[in-house]
Amino acid sequence: MKITRIFAHRVELPLVEGCYRWSGGKSVSVFDSTIVGVETDTGLVGYGEVCPLGPFYLPAYAEGVRAGLRELGPHLLGFDPRELSRLNHRMDAALKGHPYVKSGIDIACWDILGKATGLPVCVLLGGRFGESVRLYRAISQESPEEMARKVSSYRAEGYTRFQLKVGGDPDLDIERIRAVRAMLLPSDRLVADANTGWTQHEAVRVVRAVRDVDVYIEQPCLTYEECLAVRRLTDHPFVLDENVDGLDMLLRAKSDLAMDVVNLKISKLGGLTKTRQARDLCVSMGIAMTLEDSWGGDITTAAIAHLAYSTPEEYRFTSTDFNSYVTVSTAIGAPQRQNGFMTTSAAPGLGVSPRFDVLGPRVVEVH
Repeated sequence: MKITRIFAHRVELPLVEGCYRWSGGKSVSVFDSTIVGVETDTGLVGYGEVCPLGPFYLPAYAEGVRAGLRELGPHLLGFDPRELSRLNHRMDAALKGHPYVKSGIDIACWDILGKATGLPVCVLLGGRFGESVRLYRAISQESPEEMARKVSSYRAEGYTRFQLKVGGDPDLDIERIRAVRAMLLPSDRLVADANTGWTQHEAVRVVRAVRDVDVYIEQPCLTYEECLAVRRLTDHPFVLDENVDGLDMLLRAKSDLAMDVVNLKISKLGGLTKTRQARDLCVSMGIAMTLEDSWGGDITTAAIAHLAYSTPEEYRFTSTDFNSYVTVSTAIGAPQRQNGFMTTSAAPGLGVSPRFDVLGPRVVEVH
């Protein structure tokens, strides 16, 4: 089996709530997503998706995905898409860095491998653990009262995990954390995610001010060293996200006891192949994980679901269903939320079929 064509569609994903806000005044109302297709000489086609959270979050941007595919694609023609390690080795040799560009191709090749073997991707990634995947809900940065109201509403829909977007004014963030925690049951989990938005002294103020509150602190500062300093000054459970972009940082953070949970984003690491490596390392080190991506629609949600299902439940802190945040459905068969959980298809591959009437014309084609 050989890759004969790599193509991509651009699709806009408007948000159900109209706008998503997080630290530093950053906001998005419509996400720019790229659906990647990998075509083979057998007729099998696999699909992936890459959707950066705007150019001001991680070193990734939507048009960069498409430009990167045009650069990388010619180097992959003729390769067997089922040989995932070899394919990733080739991608890394042909294009240094830019893991988010490679992610959509890698996911699409896992989809092909599943279709070729007649197995769902979660089985190929290690097997299916449990009956469903617990979801968190991200709460866009607003007033303490509005954020508490939204948490109450989502809790009524079955969610028990909440990621509160903070990283703004420390005094207001303290109010946000307290107002939301007051709406929850003791068994619910609340994560205050600053997305690198606090300086070190601000983060220390916040964690001291909410010392009596049951809350996880996620990525309070920009650098790893700043986060580690805050970690050493608090007894709150601690989550790292933006700083962890490879196995080297995972090992360093484990050695420093810098985190209790780590957020693994598929496109930040370069696809399912490398995220599986990071996931398996976390399992061996006893570190719980949030398994997700930067953003996306139906195909991204399917990839997240398969990754999460193939992770032992005791290390699966939470995941998310990005397709429930947006108003456009891009694929048939994608996982759907039910009472704060999602399941995934038992069909071969990712178990999804793109809605080409929604995707529109191809914007990238390499053959």
